[in-house]
Amino acid sequence: MGSTRVTLSGWELDNPIIPASGTFGFGKEFAELYDINCLGTFSFKGTTRDERFGNPTPRIAECPAGMINSVGLQNPGVDHVIAHELPEMKKYFHKKVIANVSGFSIEDYAYTCEKLDKEDQVGILEVNVSCPNVHHGGMSFGTSPASAAEVTKAVKAVTTKPVYIKLSPNVTDIVSIAKACEDAGADGISLINTMMGMRIDLKTKKPVIANKMGGYSGKGIFPVAVRMVYQVYEAVNIPIIGMGGVSTAEDVIELMLAGATAVQVGAANLIDPYACRDMVADLPRVMEKYGIHNLTDIIGGAHHG
Repeated sequence: MGSTRVTLSGWELDNPIIPASGTFGFGKEFAELYDINCLGTFSFKGTTRDERFGNPTPRIAECPAGMINSVGLQNPGVDHVIAHELPEMKKYFHKKVIANVSGFSIEDYAYTCEKLDKEDQVGILEVNVSCPNVHHGGMSFGTSPASAAEVTKAVKAVTTKPVYIKLSPNVTDIVSIAKACEDAGADGISLINTMMGMRIDLKTKKPVIANKMGGYSGKGIFPVAVRMVYQVYEAVNIPIIGMGGVSTAEDVIELMLAGATAVQVGAANLIDPYACRDMVADLPRVMEKYGIHNLTDIIGGAHHG
């Protein structure tokens, strides 16, 4: 059997499969269904400085090849996460986790990351400059190289753990933004987040989602994710966590060939709560099928053909 181990900034994972933030909560509900310690790790619910109720409902709209969501970063705030969620998590998950952080100002990002950096359970800080569902925050920092770099510098100045910047696909030049983050000190890049989408109800003749637009995720965006991971891999020398429409072990291999060191799984968890478990179990079969003995050997493999 081949080796499924991969390494992110010195942190060795048993396998590259990671449930994405916003689709796995803090892991508790999934831990009631199966032993989530089979996962490489997971990225917990996007956390902000203060508690957020999120956007008005309805927040979800179905699509033929995915879904649109506009949850709006609903979360209990960083102090509650540290005081309650992380201690509870120790009972059912025995590995380090990825802390996903969002903000509405440079100061917000730095404050929240500095607090989470002190937690032993946190292995990587994933800084989300790509959320399309909140006003005056999130994606507004991720659509220009200068703004993304400013967030990166501010977070790196107050943290000691690896910082991965999560980028938006809703831009014309993903490469320049990724390079700006690397130049500002980022230890890695996560991409892609959701694409902007919209549905209109034919009966009411109004947008389905109260926020009008939201983040489109699911199988439909997978080719975009492959393209952007491929482009960014050619431009930077730091690890990439790839995501966007991943739903099978074959998809994991494809994103790794494009340049991802590890792969996050989002919308698939909302369709099938066992999706990540099943991908982990199926990975050895897919590796054998394609003659892969060590997953680390295939990272960026599509660039060397």
